[in-house]
Amino acid sequence: MLDPRAQTLLKTLIERYIADGQPVGSRTLSKCAGLELSPATIRNAMAELEEMGFITSPHTSAGRIPTPRGYRLFVDTMLTVRPLEQSTELAVEASLQPDTPQRILSSAAQVLSHLSHFAGVVLTPRRSQVFQHVEFLRLSEKRILLIILAPDGDVQNRIIVTQRNYSPSELVEAANFFNTHYAGMRFDAIRACLAGELDQLRVEMASLMQAAVAAGSENAADDHDHVMISGERKLLDVEDLSSSMGKLRRLFDIFESKTGLMQLLDTANRAEGVQIFIGGDSEFVPFEDMAVVTAPYQIEGKIVGTLGVIGPTRMAYERVIPIVDITAKLLSYALSHTHIN
Repeated sequence: MLDPRAQTLLKTLIERYIADGQPVGSRTLSKCAGLELSPATIRNAMAELEEMGFITSPHTSAGRIPTPRGYRLFVDTMLTVRPLEQSTELAVEASLQPDTPQRILSSAAQVLSHLSHFAGVVLTPRRSQVFQHVEFLRLSEKRILLIILAPDGDVQNRIIVTQRNYSPSELVEAANFFNTHYAGMRFDAIRACLAGELDQLRVEMASLMQAAVAAGSENAADDHDHVMISGERKLLDVEDLSSSMGKLRRLFDIFESKTGLMQLLDTANRAEGVQIFIGGDSEFVPFEDMAVVTAPYQIEGKIVGTLGVIGPTRMAYERVIPIVDITAKLLSYALSHTHIN
């Protein structure tokens, strides 16, 4: 789409704007681009880039700044990613040692925020709707703890409040029935099977079975902790994102609702490698001055979630991309070994 000269000028302009945060004029471009061009030639080239939608001129300055379309072309075709320093990689590795999955995921969000100086975000693995084994544990007269072991090793707990008091032997009987007849099935499928077998069960057992299926289905659908975010407050120091009340309101709407973030990270889940979503260019980032760099992570070779960095479009992509990439790989390693152990 662009000839080599226009590409060089656009790349130089975006790199200068990312570094300085100031609109870039033709004189600065003439010095930095390494091209022996007259100021008039550079002005004409900038006018063409502006007409094509890659740069724009703020009202307060004769210089130009990148548009979302310009950033998109830059990250897709012009960006040279710098390898991560070995000390930084070792720091990430030290922070993501095998531990409980919840702690590892939380550490990953913190690492991303600390290294990027923006917000780190992790979409946690969805809770399995399939169970491998259940147990009932009596807590008090009418309160029972339902323990659900998923095939991936995840352990989930739900408290069931019952109408009557169940003896330990009855709870063992109920668990044995579940594990014998339904292990490996989804709870919504168990609900349909159970409906046809209730007549064969004693009334009190049928009641407990129905309560357990309801609790298991609720547990699988419980996504209140589905997105972990660390370092949101760092974005308050980014002028591009917080220079007006309108921008601040949009910024906090994104973090409070989390719905848009979950949709974006779910989309990134279906792609391999690092993805870059630029506001104004991506339907998933409604904030034109914001960008999200994501990568999927795995457990034993299967993609189970996504992580990333949320920051301004004016971020050092060549530095943030390897941070996101190596964090995803080391998180995958830590979670896989946690699961094995």
